[in-house]
Amino acid sequence: MTAILVSEVGLRDGLQSVGRIMPTEAKKRWISAEAAAGVREIEVGSFVPPTLIPQLADTAEVVAHALTIPGLNVVALVPNAVGADRAAQAGVHAMSVPFSMSEAHSVKNVRRTHAQMLEEIAACAAVANDAAIHFTVGLSTAFGCTIEGAVPEAQVVRLAEAAVNAGAQELSLSDTTGYADPAQVRRLVRSVRAAVGPERLTTLHLHNTRGLGLANVVAGLEEGITTFDASLGGLGGCPFAPGASGNIVTEDLVLMLNSMGLTTGIDLEALLRVRAIVEEALPGEPLYGFTPDAGPMLDYQSRLAR
Repeated sequence: MTAILVSEVGLRDGLQSVGRIMPTEAKKRWISAEAAAGVREIEVGSFVPPTLIPQLADTAEVVAHALTIPGLNVVALVPNAVGADRAAQAGVHAMSVPFSMSEAHSVKNVRRTHAQMLEEIAACAAVANDAAIHFTVGLSTAFGCTIEGAVPEAQVVRLAEAAVNAGAQELSLSDTTGYADPAQVRRLVRSVRAAVGPERLTTLHLHNTRGLGLANVVAGLEEGITTFDASLGGLGGCPFAPGASGNIVTEDLVLMLNSMGLTTGIDLEALLRVRAIVEEALPGEPLYGFTPDAGPMLDYQSRLAR
């Protein structure tokens, strides 16, 4: 069976969009419980200035806890070289930089033009290389932007090549706004892989704004993508992309992949129990997903696994 990596991003992409600040101890319980359920990679936070996103001010402490869990790949997002330095000092296994394919979104999100971001990417790559940390560039708004509208696919390909030339070891195509459709996913994955090589593009970061998240996952699978970002309960969005709703739901993604006979290594029933930690720490915050109500399907999968 094909092995698929489900990368949990709720502790970063999810919590940055929630008004309430989750207690640090709850974050640690969340990470431990997901790892115990079989999740092998978690983006645990972001090294952004606490004044900008106070929800993630405790990222260094959260990283320290995550590093104590055997077999867990600990990832953090960094906006610039200063953040990369902090991530390296914290000891993360991997770091990612968001590079908006829409220049208007880039200026709004990280206050950098494309040219300036390529300089930051090069600086971050140098930090990551010196610390032997895996370095990924997330090509955000690759499928469209709430500010600029459509983003030309040729522009995405050109900037993807530029990011690799600046030092990116790996790229992720990010549907920040949830505008993507399966046909567009197939086209863009093929185009970017043709330009930079299939080994450079193995990850999709998808949102579910228009209900097409899982359909886009299937399109990615058909093109050979093997890593998908997802957020527990669908928490998330983008503070600087108005109208962009949450990420695809980790539980629903795992249910679908397991049902398709793909290997995730994740115990779905154990994963569903993690929701209680988030619900307790963020009372009143809505969690999404169809899987919690999929009792008959879960029973069926359990019988198949015996």
